[in-house]
Amino acid sequence: RKSLPAKMADKTVCIGPPRSMQSYLQVDTLISAALGAGAGAIHPGYGFLAERPEFPEACEKQGLVFIGPTAEQIRMMGDKIQARRMARELGIPVIPGSKGIGTLAEAGEAAEQLGYPVLIKAAAGGGGRGMKLVPKADDLKPGFTEAAGEARAAFGDDRIYVEHLIPNARHIEVQILGDHLGNVVHFFERDCSVQRRY
Repeated sequence: RKSLPAKMADKTVCIGPPRSMQSYLQVDTLISAALGAGAGAIHPGYGFLAERPEFPEACEKQGLVFIGPTAEQIRMMGDKIQARRMARELGIPVIPGSKGIGTLAEAGEAAEQLGYPVLIKAAAGGGGRGMKLVPKADDLKPGFTEAAGEARAAFGDDRIYVEHLIPNARHIEVQILGDHLGNVVHFFERDCSVQRRY
C-alpha cells in the first residue's frame, strides 16, 4: 500500500494475501481485478505471470490488451531450458549448462561435468528467484532442495537445471518494446547484477 507504484496509481486493488501462489499467480483473480477497475490493458511487470502463456490468453478472451509478448513467444522463451536449447540451435552462445534435472543425483552428475561452482536455476524463473549458488559438492543437496522449493513457491513450477557459474560476471539486459504495427524501441541497459545477490 505504501509503495511508490501504489502511491502513483489512480486506483489500487488488493489481489490477495502476500504469498504469490494465492495472489500474483492467480490468473482469474488478476483478470477480475482489471475488469473491476475498468482497465483496458494489463502490463504484467516482470516474473510471475509475465512468463506464463495462460495469462495473455486469458486477457485476450476478456478483451484486455496484454502489454507484453504473445502467448506463443512466452511459450518459446519463458521456459529457460527450452530457451537455452533454442539459442544453441540458432548458434547463439550460451553458458554451459544441463538439460532439465529431476533428481539430486542428476544435479550432481551435471555439476561434476560442468565443474564447480554452479548455479541451480528454476526453469520458469526470473528475477533471481529459484536460483541457488553451489560453490562445491557438499553444498549441492541444500542448494537443490532450496532452489526447487523456491521455484515451486514463486512460479508454481519446480523444474530446475544446472548452469556453470561465471564468477564476477555482469548480467546486463536491454529492454525492448515493440507493438503490433512493427514499431520497436529499446530502453537502454538494465543491470540485473544488482538483483538478489547475483
